[in-house]
Amino acid sequence: MKGEGLVVTGLRKEYGDHTAVDDVSFTLAPGSSLGIVGESGSGKTTTVRMLVGLERADAGTVTLDGRDRSARPRGRAERLARAREIQMVFQDPYLSLDPRITAGGCVDEVLRLHFRLDPAARRARVAELLDQVGLGPREADALPRRLSGGQRQRVAIARALAAEPRVLVLDEAVAALDVSIQAQILELLGRIRREAGVGFLFVTHDLAVVRHITDELVVLRSGRIVESGPTPRVLTAPEHPYTRLLLDSVPRRGWDPAGIAGARAAVG
Repeated sequence: MKGEGLVVTGLRKEYGDHTAVDDVSFTLAPGSSLGIVGESGSGKTTTVRMLVGLERADAGTVTLDGRDRSARPRGRAERLARAREIQMVFQDPYLSLDPRITAGGCVDEVLRLHFRLDPAARRARVAELLDQVGLGPREADALPRRLSGGQRQRVAIARALAAEPRVLVLDEAVAALDVSIQAQILELLGRIRREAGVGFLFVTHDLAVVRHITDELVVLRSGRIVESGPTPRVLTAPEHPYTRLLLDSVPRRGWDPAGIAGARAAVG
């Protein structure tokens, strides 16, 4: 897919006296995958909420394929066009899906909002999207409460893909799933990225996840970027003490919690 991709420059967001995001800049090339990592309170979620328009930045710009998304949209058509471009998949699909609507209905809602398709074409497209994420007619007719956590997250991904976005933001999208289901969803996302050419922005605290799904990595601490670069380099040869602390904090053989606590105090 052609285009300049997503370019974020100097984003800043304040809540009273607290600066949640401070001078955050990065680029997501078309069809590539960027991870944003950091602990709770690092500014990850605030950053992506500004990208999708759920929060307004106090400073900075967001452009997608050269189009400025920072200014307030003019009218319903522009607002819908922006919504299509960047879609978001949240951590808990049960809260993001309407419990009164079947899985197929959740996907159909997006098609009715963004595309002029007749009912037969919509039904075919819903079936195609659900099949793309590994779900069939039985799951399509089920309410969210009748589906497993992994199945609900697949529905949420299908619903986001229904808008045909340029960028898919995944905010801790596998954090609530057990390890085996996480692996299935990550494999699914990798296949979708290869086939659809959608750019992924993966927000997580889990370094094991970004290792498998991202090309580039941005490390946030207290709202600022402390390190960025190709994922393999950042994870194998981190340059900033905070990045090393995040890596050392992952439990493994020989893990030393007391040493990590001391390192955290030294980092400040």
